[in-house]
Amino acid sequence: MKKIRTRFAPSPTGFLHIGGLRTALFAFLFARHGGGDFLLRIEDTDRTRLVDGAVEDIFESLRWIGIDWDEGPDKGGPRGPYLQSARKETYRTHVLELVEKGNAYRCFCTSERLEALRGEQKKNGSFQGYDRLCRNLKAGEIAQNLAQGMPWVVRLKVPQAGNTVFSDGIRGEIRTPNTTLDDLVLLKSDGFPTYHLANVVDDHLMEVTHVIRGDEWISSTPRHVILYSAFGWETPLFAHAPVILDQSGGKLSKRRGATMVREFRERGYVAEALLNFIALLGWSYDDKTVLFSMDELIRAFDLAKVNKAPAVFSHEKLDWFNGVYIRRKSTEELYDALLPYLVRGGIVEGENDPEARAYIISIIPLIRERLKTLGDACALAWFFFDGHFQVKDRGALVPKKLDSDASKKILHGAAEDLAEAEPFTEEAVEKALRGLVQKLGFKAGDVFMAVRVAITGTTVSPGLFETIRVLGRERVLKRLKSAVELLP
Repeated sequence: MKKIRTRFAPSPTGFLHIGGLRTALFAFLFARHGGGDFLLRIEDTDRTRLVDGAVEDIFESLRWIGIDWDEGPDKGGPRGPYLQSARKETYRTHVLELVEKGNAYRCFCTSERLEALRGEQKKNGSFQGYDRLCRNLKAGEIAQNLAQGMPWVVRLKVPQAGNTVFSDGIRGEIRTPNTTLDDLVLLKSDGFPTYHLANVVDDHLMEVTHVIRGDEWISSTPRHVILYSAFGWETPLFAHAPVILDQSGGKLSKRRGATMVREFRERGYVAEALLNFIALLGWSYDDKTVLFSMDELIRAFDLAKVNKAPAVFSHEKLDWFNGVYIRRKSTEELYDALLPYLVRGGIVEGENDPEARAYIISIIPLIRERLKTLGDACALAWFFFDGHFQVKDRGALVPKKLDSDASKKILHGAAEDLAEAEPFTEEAVEKALRGLVQKLGFKAGDVFMAVRVAITGTTVSPGLFETIRVLGRERVLKRLKSAVELLP
């Protein structure tokens, strides 16, 4: 048995997409489960569509989620370079060998001719593909064209009869009539390979045994199988993971929400949650286990359990996973995770001094249960910070069925009793406020709501007694006094 070798080979024409992350994860898990190697290769031959920073984003996103690689552009390896733009001469050498063997040919057709051909085919409703005009050019014609300096590409000689068959590791046997395939371009006129040539040559030279990718590549695979055969090389096992759809059944797209890994990270999804969620898009271990660490995924992963049907991206499910993993973090871990979001939201400036750090840490247990994402922290914690606190709705200071005078009595009484509460603990605060309820004869809900709005500026906040304790006596008394002054 050969050692398993899988790869992830993204094109840096954009930042890493959720679908690409899922492909990388499946290939990584399969390799690690089988004790094999996982390679990272950057397929940057489409020079017109390269995006600045995309390569760095791919590296950073994979590492953030917990995927590492044995060989790659940044690590090197015995079968490098792992950047296709640095392998240009390798592709040219191999494709010209195919031409010499008669399995590929030079095509001199101009872009104008090809465009006119497509228009005519579309008009007639005939097969959309190259008409093989240059496939049987005589040696003399080829030599003359070359002598005249005519631009050329290299095309694969696809068999014109029979079927191309391959066994997909997820979908089983796939059979394609060769009459539906055209003679694809392998080498472009600028000397750069097409995806198809570079992909096959690199997978062979890098000894990739299993090609795991998205099902959008199924239609290209027969061409790749033919190309392997033309070279006389062994074909790897192909496995095509199901497409990921949004909840409406359409293609996952930016119009309908985040699709890039960096967007989820920026919004406050933690790596463990996104990893767990992505792993279950098209794969499952059984009908009950849903929480997996990376080590558990490696032990459990099996291609046979990857579903053929499309996977549905549920934001609600991702939020649930994120909440689970946020609540699994210690308060100290959450402080480190939340601080960048609090800084970005302008709630704090960096909080390096111990006192400010301790204050934030005291807030975290009060908001932890309500966090869906780390980014929610700003909306949940703003009123703890004096620079952001304000009573946005003065009317909320007056409970229903009470008047302004009653609210003033509540707030005055709360200030007096909390000033005397010793020590300033949740228990002492609760005792003081419940005593105030008895003293004033109002409903507890009305008393507590008036105090809540006065000290938090909102009708919705964490537990009142815990909030008062964290805010501290001085801040609470100051806010109660200020709230009284807001009442008519």
